Amino acid sequence: MTIQVSTLSDTAESTLKARVDRSAYLSTLLNLRSDPELALLNEVRDRATAIVQELAIPSTRDEEWRFTDLSALLKVSFRAADQSIIGFSEIQSFLLPETINSRLVFVNGFYAPDLSAVDDLPDGVLVGNLIAGAEFIPSLSDYLAMQSGAEEVFTALNTASLRDGAIVYLPKDQVVETPIQILYVTTVSETPKVNHPRALVIAETNSKVTLIEDYVTLGEGVYFTNPVTEIWLADNAKVRHTRVQRDSEAAFHIGKTAVSQARDSRYSCTAVSLGAAISRHNLEVYQTGEQTETTLNGLTVLNGQQIGDTHSTIAFSKPYGKSNQVNKCIVSDRAHAIFNGKVFVPKLAQLTNAAQISRNLLLSPKARIDTKPQLEITADNVKCSHGATVSQLEDDAVFYLQSRGLSQTDAQKLLTYAFAIEVIDEIPIATLRKTLADTIRTQNS
Repeated sequence: MTIQVSTLSDTAESTLKARVDRSAYLSTLLNLRSDPELALLNEVRDRATAIVQELAIPSTRDEEWRFTDLSALLKVSFRAADQSIIGFSEIQSFLLPETINSRLVFVNGFYAPDLSAVDDLPDGVLVGNLIAGAEFIPSLSDYLAMQSGAEEVFTALNTASLRDGAIVYLPKDQVVETPIQILYVTTVSETPKVNHPRALVIAETNSKVTLIEDYVTLGEGVYFTNPVTEIWLADNAKVRHTRVQRDSEAAFHIGKTAVSQARDSRYSCTAVSLGAAISRHNLEVYQTGEQTETTLNGLTVLNGQQIGDTHSTIAFSKPYGKSNQVNKCIVSDRAHAIFNGKVFVPKLAQLTNAAQISRNLLLSPKARIDTKPQLEITADNVKCSHGATVSQLEDDAVFYLQSRGLSQTDAQKLLTYAFAIEVIDEIPIATLRKTLADTIRTQNS
């Protein structure tokens, strides 16, 4: 009698081992979490934990991650971020004069009430941490971790590790003229740390707010920031959102912004990414009502061997929706930028008007960009467009500026700055605009 023994091929065995290793690494990150201070979070965390336990850190074999290799992340042993006490002077340079009395500060993911200030806000508006929000908003469980896309691996990891977070709540008909800054500060230590910042923004009917979400570091070093921001817009609500990532250039940053828009709501986001060795921003907007408008502006500036990835989704579901997206990347040295922008227009979303453009500037021969604007349309009465450009600085433009007295280097700097400033100018805070413009000038000097 002959007994046949079935064995895995070398390729299949290697793939299985890699999957097991990535699952084990994800389990290690999950085990670093601490218990929440708010009992309400236990049910939310338990649901997410069950999801994480079935997943693994994605690899380049996964379609959504095929250009972004996370192997460097798997080589680092992290510990849970601890609560650090820092002084006001250490973060003063990051604070905006426009938000001096309307800011939340989190240090390593922990709320820092001594560094925060919410005195300049109207009655009825809640700006604080989730623990305070649970007492103020009885329906908090209807919003927290209820956005589409909650099953994505890093989003689920954030939810499973949730212990506190920021909350901004605007009641019906409340217009907040003062911008609100949420500042996430990471302190660097010899042992790399992982933290999971969380923010929940609820804008009720006819409300309006300007929000700045800012990720900064005190010192250069390795750490992992895995933030999630959920934004809910009710009918006719308006949210202007600026997101700035300026982490350590040795750090890892994988973030999610999930937005739900009801009828007649207006949401705009300007996202600027400057830091981190490997960064990714998943920006997902779901238009759930008619006549909604979405405006997305993105700028990624990379040098050295940085990797910067932007994945965006705009999903229409009702008629008369509008969206406009401009994403720009400036890539030098051996850096690598990725952009994948999806726009979904189903049959029910008739009379949709959607435009998307990806513009990319390569400043060195070894810089790389992978860009994929993507439209998926099944409706037959729409106006949709998309496109992508990848270019270098034009010799004629450089020569023209040289003929006006500029050196070749200064001409190149000016053209690069002009390419970026279109996105920077969309930021509604003058001080932040100037800071980021100065940073871009420095990075390209």
